Amino acid sequence: MLLDTGYRAGPIAALRESVYRIGALAGHNTTIRLRDPGQMISYLVMPMVLMLVLKPLYVRAVEGGTTKVVTGLLVMFSVFAISIAGNAILAERTWKTWDRLRVSRAPAAELLLGKTLPIYLVMIVQQAILLGYGCLVIGLPIPGNIPLVLMSILIWAFTLLAIGALLAAIVRSHGELSVISDVGALTLSSLGGALVPLSLMPDWAQVAAHVSPGYWALEMLQAAVAGDTAGTLLPAAILLGIALISGAFAIRRLTRGWGRGGLL
Repeated sequence: MLLDTGYRAGPIAALRESVYRIGALAGHNTTIRLRDPGQMISYLVMPMVLMLVLKPLYVRAVEGGTTKVVTGLLVMFSVFAISIAGNAILAERTWKTWDRLRVSRAPAAELLLGKTLPIYLVMIVQQAILLGYGCLVIGLPIPGNIPLVLMSILIWAFTLLAIGALLAAIVRSHGELSVISDVGALTLSSLGGALVPLSLMPDWAQVAAHVSPGYWALEMLQAAVAGDTAGTLLPAAILLGIALISGAFAIRRLTRGWGRGGLL
């Protein structure tokens, strides 16, 4: 007969165990990502091609066209990466392994961190590569405030990750996730001015753009590239708020059992 000795791990030991569990999950999901890189490769190659094709149009149509074409397509194709974050969690639900993970010692927050950390790094690398490509090939001026640009990338990737986790906790199939993420990504990024400069859009679209996360991401990234700290902070705060609300809702929903495979 096992007796409860009353031993409880101290805060340092508990933190060490938490980091170990998150690291194990992250390592496993990194392996999965590395074995199937096709989706992310397409989200790198397609915007690179479109930047080359669309640059002359942007330069002739609007002032600062080079910055707008690079940041616009960066935002659009980073939004498409929401489906990668959603699929990472939804796959566990469809495989019926999420229920097994939930009965382990890892709480829902640790499970989400372990599942999404590798994807977060992938999103950061994607945006960094596209910005570097914009500077080296498209002619985007090299940003004078690199830390400001890095902060913007981190916040935008975090926002996308939280929205993807939220969708994965709500939808019931991969087809459903694909429809919502693809149509939603195209709508929100286009409405935000990622595909067509906002100044060329109808008046109603310019007003509606303010409800799109893509609009605030463009405002933040363009201000960061220009070295405008004040212009970067407000969009960054709005996106951070969206991310925290989405992430909290996803954790709550999964904690309350809505992530069970039987609900699919």
